[in-house]
Amino acid sequence: MEIVIKFGDIAVTAELNDSETARKIQAALPITGRVNTWGDEIYFSIPVKAGLEKGATADMEVGDIAYWPPGHAFCLFFGPTPASTGLKPRAASPVNKVGRILSDPELLKKVPDGAKVEIIAANITNTL
Repeated sequence: MEIVIKFGDIAVTAELNDSETARKIQAALPITGRVNTWGDEIYFSIPVKAGLEKGATADMEVGDIAYWPPGHAFCLFFGPTPASTGLKPRAASPVNKVGRILSDPELLKKVPDGAKVEIIAANITNTL
């Protein structure tokens, strides 16, 4: 499922995968929150509760979207985090990968800590 993640004037399109956690996120849309940053990661709490799925890992790629069970958080990775040992993102602890950013992940570098965020289904972005 395609989604749009909006941060004021900045918006990125993304695609959720077909995992159990991604389906729970889809069912909870629209979701709003406030941005927290951790290195080149944006994360925020969402009203979804899920445990770790098979294949959960802390190793991410630029553009990955994940769910972090301890914080009930939606996570967007666009570069190294404080847990990284190289240029690739690394989560604080294992996460469930739930999708990929389809837009340029570099756009997320412009999003300030504390910004309002909204996740909506891509098919409802055009309103009158």
